[in-house]
Amino acid sequence: MALGSKIYKVGDVTIRRLNELETNGFTAKGLIPDWDPSILEQHKDWLVQGSMEEDLEHVIITIGTWIVKTPKHTILIDTAIGNDKNLPASTGLANLQLPYIQWLKEAGVAPEDVDYVLLTHLHYDHVGWNTKLVDGKWVPTFPNAKYVFPKTEENYYDSLGTNNEANNPSINAFEESVLPIIQAGLAEYIGPEGGEYLEGIKFIPSPGHSIGQMSISVTSRGEEAFFASDVMHHPIQVYRPEWNSCFCEIDEQARESRLWALAYAADRNVLYLGTHFPGSSAGYVSRDGDGFKWRYE
Repeated sequence: MALGSKIYKVGDVTIRRLNELETNGFTAKGLIPDWDPSILEQHKDWLVQGSMEEDLEHVIITIGTWIVKTPKHTILIDTAIGNDKNLPASTGLANLQLPYIQWLKEAGVAPEDVDYVLLTHLHYDHVGWNTKLVDGKWVPTFPNAKYVFPKTEENYYDSLGTNNEANNPSINAFEESVLPIIQAGLAEYIGPEGGEYLEGIKFIPSPGHSIGQMSISVTSRGEEAFFASDVMHHPIQVYRPEWNSCFCEIDEQARESRLWALAYAADRNVLYLGTHFPGSSAGYVSRDGDGFKWRYE
């Protein structure tokens, strides 16, 4: 089911997962170029329970949105791929036709209800439902929302000259899914230093996967949820934080942010919410000797 059955409570905040899609289209080596099959000797049992196919070759990842409701606001964190998007054929994700809006409504969220759309970065699989195609024109999907994202990301992706091998799949994403939001006057920006945007909601710099990627912390009544965006694509990276995904643009910075995020999540005992993790996409990171380990929630 696209809409996660579990609703997480963090103080007075509720959080629910909407998976636009789940895919086993990546081999482990394709997603994580440094993949070493010997890791299966230690982790095979939990990997094949929803995180990896039984062929021990293909990993499972998801693409979706987090629905966050506070006592005052309805918030979406990242907006997945979207329908009708002009993506490269190599992605296999061009021109999707999925009932995402219906899934949102099943979660009790009509497009007009959304107060804020918080975007961790501007890759195509995080911004797609910002807009929808109406009579050949891209218009905001959530007309009453403020769309909030790192200014560094806009500066970088608003230029074809910044395309590189890692972000090539995001060609056209800015023009189709971000620029119409800016032109509609619905965009608000987070500076490179991050910081609190709303009470209890803070953007934290975690660059490397993309040039200005931010993680988002949501706190309420002494509890915390941590939306770490694409610091990791798959929970196996908890155990091998030196492994980047094929989509990481700035390799060493991505590794630094991953180690920072793991320490942050473990030391604060926060609910970790992964953008692409399979299954519930939620869990806890804890320290394990000199490294870390993962537990699904």
